[in-house]
Amino acid sequence: MFNVVFYEPEIPPNTGNVIRLCSVTGATLHLIKPLGFSLEDKKLRRAGLDYSEFSELKVYENWEHFLENCGENRIFAISTKGSTRYDQVEYVSGDYLLFGPETRGLPDEIREADEIKAVLKIPMLPGMRSLNLSNSASIILYEAWRQLDFKAG
Repeated sequence: MFNVVFYEPEIPPNTGNVIRLCSVTGATLHLIKPLGFSLEDKKLRRAGLDYSEFSELKVYENWEHFLENCGENRIFAISTKGSTRYDQVEYVSGDYLLFGPETRGLPDEIREADEIKAVLKIPMLPGMRSLNLSNSASIILYEAWRQLDFKAG
C-alpha cells in the first residue's frame, strides 16, 4: 500500500487525524524527527482515537535514517512550490508521499534531494497560502488509492 511521511510535524491533531486516515486506507505513517509533540500527547491520541491499533507507525531520528529504511520505492514531495499537480501522477503501491512541517513546509534541501521523484502540488486559488496538513494528506492519498481502484496492497 502507500506510505505517508511527515517530516518534522508540529501539530499533534494533524498527526492524529492522519493516524486515522492511514488506518482506514491501509497506509503506513512515517514520522521524521524532531517531532513538535510527544507521541503520548492527549491531542494526538484524541484525534487518532483508538485507530492507532489498526495503523502502522514508524519513527525515524532524521532524514538520513528515513532514507536508509525506505528502500527503492518512489518518494513524492508535496509542496506549494511543486510543479506537478498531484492528479497528474500514476501512483503505484509502495509510493511515499512526503509532507513538510505545518508552519514552514519542506526545506529546499529535501525538495531538491536526488531521492525525490517529483514535487507535487495541490491546486489552490491565487493568493492562498496552503491547506491543512491532514487535509492535504487525505486528498493525495485518496487519489493514489483511487488509481488502484481502492484495492488493498
